[in-house]
Amino acid sequence: MNDAKIIAITQPTITLPPSDELFGQIRPMTAEEFICYTARVSNPSNQMNTETAPKLLKYLIRNRHWSPFEQVSITMDITTTRDIAHQIVRHRSFSFQEFSQRYADPTKDMGFVTREARLQDHKNRQNSIETDDEKLANDWLDKQAANMGVAQNAYEWAIRNGIAKEQARAVLPEGLTKTRLYMSGTLRSWIHYIDVRAEEGTQKEHREIALAAQNEILKHFPSLNEYWFPKVEIRDYTGTKKRCEHCFAPIEKKPWWRFWS
Repeated sequence: MNDAKIIAITQPTITLPPSDELFGQIRPMTAEEFICYTARVSNPSNQMNTETAPKLLKYLIRNRHWSPFEQVSITMDITTTRDIAHQIVRHRSFSFQEFSQRYADPTKDMGFVTREARLQDHKNRQNSIETDDEKLANDWLDKQAANMGVAQNAYEWAIRNGIAKEQARAVLPEGLTKTRLYMSGTLRSWIHYIDVRAEEGTQKEHREIALAAQNEILKHFPSLNEYWFPKVEIRDYTGTKKRCEHCFAPIEKKPWWRFWS
């Protein structure tokens, strides 16, 4: 349900010189290579060097040289609910285009969705806790279904009686009504957004979107894999690798620049 997919990405018009790997054919520069191309603006004789692009990207991240990442833009197609969309549009370095309930019928074009039962964490107001209470979960689904039925009937009654869509939408529950929006921003903005919203303090539904966006970006920018999933081992005083008590995998230390933005 909560998903993000890349639908547009910067496509450089620069073509790379013929190479032996492509049997003398030329190919367009990728968005990842374009970041390195712009980073080397002061070294024009080496701008077309793509062999060391991954190494240069790591250097840029490690030394907090983020401006080249602003040269690439990405648009995501996001599906979520209206309440989560309100959280998303707070990221003001992006541009948004969202499904309008003033012009279309959200009950037909978008529909409704139910939410899982999670308990309030009384130690952290920004956190919720999973529950294994099946009765509570089923009762919560029944309550949502009843609410959706009442809301849809009220909406359809309003439309049948000539009430404007912009007024009829007032009866729709934001947390249960689906929406769709396009979210556009630079790669630097996306890195910052994912760093903030993929953390545990973010609402689970919103975190799912951030992680989906991360997976999409890694398809086009594989060099960022070591930024989000660093492989720096922690050793105890004996020199032995520490392992996770749950899965027994080596625990990896996040570098200090992991959360810089």
